[in-house]
Amino acid sequence: MNGRLLSIIAGLAFLLLAPAVHAQSSTPREDTWVTNGTVRAIARTPGTVYIGGEFTYVGPYTGYGVPIRASTGQPVARFAKVNGPVFASVADGAGGWFIGGEFTQVGGVARNHIAHILSNGSVDAAWNPNANSWVLALAVSGSTVYAGGRFTSIGGQVRNYIAALDASTGQPTAWNPNAGGTVWALGVSGSTVYAGGEFTGIGGLLRNRIAALDATTGLATAWNPNPDGTVYALAVSGSIVYAGGYFTRIGGQSRNCIAALDVSTGLAIPWSPNASALVSALAVSGSTIYVGGNFTSIGGQSRIYIAALDASTGLATAWNPNANSYVSALAVSGTIVYAGGYFSSIGGQTRNYIAALDTTTGLATTWNPNANGGVSALAVSGSAVYAGGGFWSMGGQTRDYIAALDASTGQATAWNPNANSWVLALAVSGSTVYAGGNFTSIGGQQRNYIAALDASTGLATAWNPNASHSVVALAVSGSTVYAGGNFTSIGGSGNYIAALSATSGQAVDWNPDASDAVLAVAVSGSTVYAGGRFTRIGRQPRNYIGALDASTGLATAWNPNADSDVLALALSSSTIYAGGWFSSIGGQSRNYIAALSATSGQAFAWDPNAGGTVWALGVSGSTVYAGGYFSRIGGLLRSKIAALDASTGLPTAWNPNAGGIAPYVYALAVSGSTIYAGGKFTGIGGQPRPNFAQFDPLPPATVVDNTVWMLYQ
Repeated sequence: MNGRLLSIIAGLAFLLLAPAVHAQSSTPREDTWVTNGTVRAIARTPGTVYIGGEFTYVGPYTGYGVPIRASTGQPVARFAKVNGPVFASVADGAGGWFIGGEFTQVGGVARNHIAHILSNGSVDAAWNPNANSWVLALAVSGSTVYAGGRFTSIGGQVRNYIAALDASTGQPTAWNPNAGGTVWALGVSGSTVYAGGEFTGIGGLLRNRIAALDATTGLATAWNPNPDGTVYALAVSGSIVYAGGYFTRIGGQSRNCIAALDVSTGLAIPWSPNASALVSALAVSGSTIYVGGNFTSIGGQSRIYIAALDASTGLATAWNPNANSYVSALAVSGTIVYAGGYFSSIGGQTRNYIAALDTTTGLATTWNPNANGGVSALAVSGSAVYAGGGFWSMGGQTRDYIAALDASTGQATAWNPNANSWVLALAVSGSTVYAGGNFTSIGGQQRNYIAALDASTGLATAWNPNASHSVVALAVSGSTVYAGGNFTSIGGSGNYIAALSATSGQAVDWNPDASDAVLAVAVSGSTVYAGGRFTRIGRQPRNYIGALDASTGLATAWNPNADSDVLALALSSSTIYAGGWFSSIGGQSRNYIAALSATSGQAFAWDPNAGGTVWALGVSGSTVYAGGYFSRIGGLLRSKIAALDASTGLPTAWNPNAGGIAPYVYALAVSGSTIYAGGKFTGIGGQPRPNFAQFDPLPPATVVDNTVWMLYQ
């Protein structure tokens, strides 16, 4: 929407007379990095956003297909993002790529399973074959794009598993081999199209899993190697067709998972590398055949998942990158072999899912795009490599359970405490970041469940309360750190809640002695509010929520008496907002969320009546933000996140609508007019944004000829 003027409403007198206000955008900021696992805690300082949770990676959301600069390993500046896995990519000969996969959108435009990416990174608006199922293989020959996969319709025509498309228009040609099953691999040589897959008939004849098709008629030729298992990879070089897959016999000979077939006869030539398991990727460069798969021996040598074979002998060369997991994609360009798959180490270096390998030494070059998931497609075009797969981020950083993002750029800073398990709570005070969770090591030191980290270095300070179990709530007030969780000992004292000296880490003489877990803590002046699973705290019966004197640790008279767990607390002047699993609190029926008088503990009339658990709360001015597992709140549909009017309890127009498989919003942070949301979701605000999102205010409305317009920049 960059540069578009959106008409809001003409002639709204109250808007014309009112000063400009900054409404909240429901669309997340695009360049803020996201995570590969659940975000459960957020803390914000003016320059930094700290996040904690179950993740091990933070990076930009790039989508499932990315053009990467061959020189730097970084994604190109602008490209159309793909919203689902990419299984095939092939250069278009003009600096762009054709891609196939499981996706339904490219660059925000509907593209079902196949698309054309132009050399400038944008999606080709005119090319839209619209396949009805996955495209798994692509090949280009002149003005024709050949596609194979699981589809039965493409370009508005019935085409079973294989089709030929016009490279300019995307329309299917008359060519129609009508395969009887999935096509996994394609190769073209002259007037012949080679197909491999799971079919038993194609081009009008019985053909088991591999066939040669006339490029004009689509009919199968007499060529018939007849393998006994699926063919997943093909490469054609001169008079040889190389085939990889799961077969043990092909071309009339015993051949384990890889073979070289004569283009004239279809018979296997004597070349026999004898792979120990699946071969799923092939690339030919001169007299060398590069092979990827799930094998551990090939060409007479131990070769783990990747190898180079001599085209004459079939023996493995000395080239040995030794990947630590499955290699599923290969492409060769000059002196570089690009490899994609499911490895985290290859060529003697840590490389996550994608790497560039020297063709002479087999060592990984410095090129390191660092994907967050499997790479299953690679194609080189000019100075860029198009990578596709099951990943959705490239160019990120490993961050175990805790990270810091620059508040201006949205990118990870160098700060890296590297916890060994989940971080569930965060609080910041001055130059110290307090973290609680399930970890026993963080910031380079043994720290059981709670730690203080230097905000500059990420190293653990000497502060060490040494909790006996997980810490899930933190709040800082002056020189005291309040902690809540599942522990029965912390800083030398404390059942489930404690006040710790910010200097020594020892528990101060304050012991409310809760009867069960404290899951939320908030401080206001001389009062500490606690929510959780307890039924007794501060020496008094208090069901799930209580107020404690900050000096004595005794419960005050304040007693909302909830009927189930309180998971979130937020304070605003004389109001205490509570969220959780309850259906009654403050003497009233209140489902999952309530506003309580800070004086009496009684529930105010404010009643959003959430349709599910509220896990997180935040307050900014006259707005209360709620996150959780609800799908309705305030009488309207709101998926897992909402902004509620602090006077009426009704939802505002802000509606990011978090989605995914069983999505949750577990954490919220409000900083000025910016909202941060963390949880377990794959999309939010109409955009794919895994687990973390930042919402900035919209630019102010401006008045032009009595019409209010909004400019999205």
